[in-house]
Amino acid sequence: MDVQTWTYIIVGTTFAIYIGIAIWSRAGSTKDFYVAGGGVPPLANGMATAADWMSAASFISMAGIISFAGYDGAVYLMGWTGGYVLLALLLAPYLRKFGKFTVPDFIGDRYYSNTARTVAVVCALFVSFTYVAGQMRGVGVVFSRFLEVDINNGVYIGMFIVFIYAVLGGMKGITYTQVAQYVILIFAFMVPAIFISIQLTNNPIPQLGFGGTINGSETYLLDKLNGLHEELGFAAYTDGSKALIDVFFITFALMVGTAGLPHVIVRFFTVPKVSDARISAGYALVFIAILYTTAPAVAAFARTNLIQTVSNEKYASMPGWFSNWEKTGLLTFTDKNEDGVIQYVADAEKNELVIDRDIMVLANPEIANLPNWVVALVAAGGLAAALSTAAGLLLVISTSVSHDLIKKQFAPDISDSNELWVARGSAVVAVVIAGYFGINPPGFVAAVVALAFGLAAASFFPAIILGIFYQRMNKEGAIAGMISGLGITLLYMLIFKFNLFGDTTSADWWFGVSPEGFGTIGMLVNFAVSITVSSLTKAPPQEVQELVDHIRFPRGAGEAQNH
Repeated sequence: MDVQTWTYIIVGTTFAIYIGIAIWSRAGSTKDFYVAGGGVPPLANGMATAADWMSAASFISMAGIISFAGYDGAVYLMGWTGGYVLLALLLAPYLRKFGKFTVPDFIGDRYYSNTARTVAVVCALFVSFTYVAGQMRGVGVVFSRFLEVDINNGVYIGMFIVFIYAVLGGMKGITYTQVAQYVILIFAFMVPAIFISIQLTNNPIPQLGFGGTINGSETYLLDKLNGLHEELGFAAYTDGSKALIDVFFITFALMVGTAGLPHVIVRFFTVPKVSDARISAGYALVFIAILYTTAPAVAAFARTNLIQTVSNEKYASMPGWFSNWEKTGLLTFTDKNEDGVIQYVADAEKNELVIDRDIMVLANPEIANLPNWVVALVAAGGLAAALSTAAGLLLVISTSVSHDLIKKQFAPDISDSNELWVARGSAVVAVVIAGYFGINPPGFVAAVVALAFGLAAASFFPAIILGIFYQRMNKEGAIAGMISGLGITLLYMLIFKFNLFGDTTSADWWFGVSPEGFGTIGMLVNFAVSITVSSLTKAPPQEVQELVDHIRFPRGAGEAQNH
C-alpha cells in the first residue's frame, strides 16, 4: 500500500477514536467542562498532561531545530524539561490544594481582586492564542504533506476535529482524548527512532545509538556528522554559535514559561486529591522523558541521512519524498548553476536547497526508506501532538471568558446550564481565531511557541510563585507586576521579532538577548515591580494571609513538637 492509503487508514482510525471518546465523555455540567468532574485518576492525568504539554513543537519542531542548529537547539530541550520539573515541584500540589478551576481564578481569589483576575485573563488569552497558532500551523503542515491538501485546508480539517471534542466534551472529553493521543504520539515517535537507530548504529535504543558508532565502522555518529557539516561549510554539529547570555536567558524563559503555562497547570485541578496531583506530575515526567531523551537522537539521525541522501546528488535521481515535500513549498530546490546537481552548502550565494525545519521529523522515516505504514504512523503522531495541545489551550481560552469574566464578574447569577453554553460558545470563537492564526502564523512553529513561553514567564510565573510563597504579596503588587512584565516583553517582541518600528537585526538586541529569551527579563521586571509596590502598599487581609499558609500546609501533618 502507498503512503497516502496508509495515512488515510491510520489517521482516519485515530480521528474516529478521538470523536468516539468525545461522545462517550461529553460534559454534562460546568465542573465536567472545566475540570473533568475533578475525578481523573493520576495515571490517566499523567498521560493527559504529557500529551497536553508535548505539542507540535515537541513532536514536530524540536528535533527539527536541533537537527539544523545542533548544539544551539539544546536550549529548547533544557528549557522545556527543566520547566516541567519546576512546575511539578513548586506549583502543582499547592495550586491543587487551592482548589480553583483556572489560573485567573487562583489569581483573582488569592489577590482578592477582580482587576487582578481580569489582568490574568488577558495574560491567559495572550499566551494561549500565541501558543495555539503554532499548533494549528503544525496540523496544517502534516495534512498538506500526507493528505496532499493545501496547508490552509489542513488547518480547516484540524479546526473541525478540535471543534468536535473540545466544544462537546470540554475538559472531560479533552482529558480522555489526550490519554489516547499520548499513546499514539509516543508510539509514533519511538517506532521510526528505533528502526533508524538499528540501521545507523545497530543499537535498538536510540539514546544509546546517539552516542554509538556507525554500523560497521569505528567512527562515532556525532564525529561523522561533524565531518559532514564542516565539509559543507556549516559549523560543527556539536559546536554552538549563540552567545552564552542568550542561551541562558532563552533556557530560563522556557523553564519559567513552562511552569506558568495555564493549560498545563489546569490539568492538576482535575485529580481528586493533592497527593494525586504530585503522583500524576511524576507519571507525566516519566512519559515526557521518553520523548525528550529520544529527540536529540532523532535529530542527529535525520541530519546524517538527509545530508548523505541529497548533497551533491543529481536532482533527477531524488526519491519520491523529495518531490512530495516540494509540492508543499516546505522544501525548495533552485538549480543556480544549472548542472542538475543539488548543492547543499552553508554559503547562501551557492546553496540551492532550502528545507523548512518543521518537516524533519515527518520526513525522517521516508529519508531512511522505512515502510510506508511507519511514515503514516508519524503523521498520526504529529497530529495527535498538535491537536492535544490545541484542545487544552482552547479550553483555557473558553474558561477564561465564561468562568473568570462572565460568571465571576459580569453575571454572577448565571445558571450552571447557561454558563456551560457560554463556555461552549467561547470555545467555538476560540477555534475560529486559532484557525486564523494557524493560516497566518507569525513564524515557524517552535519560534511562535517560544514567544508564548516568554509571555507566560513574564506575566504568570511571578504572580503564582509570590502568591504561594510570599504572604505579604498584595493585589496592588501583583497587578502592577503582571502589567509591567507582560507589557515590556510584548513591546520587545513587537520591536525585534515583528519589526513594528522598522527593520532590526541581532546587533540591536538589548544586552544581546533575543526576543525568545526576553521573557526572563520581563519576569525579573515583574518580580521587582511586584515586591516594590507590595511593600509600599497595604498588607493583604488577615484571611488571605492565613489562606497562603494553609495551601502550603501538608494535609494530615501534626503540629511541630519540642524534643
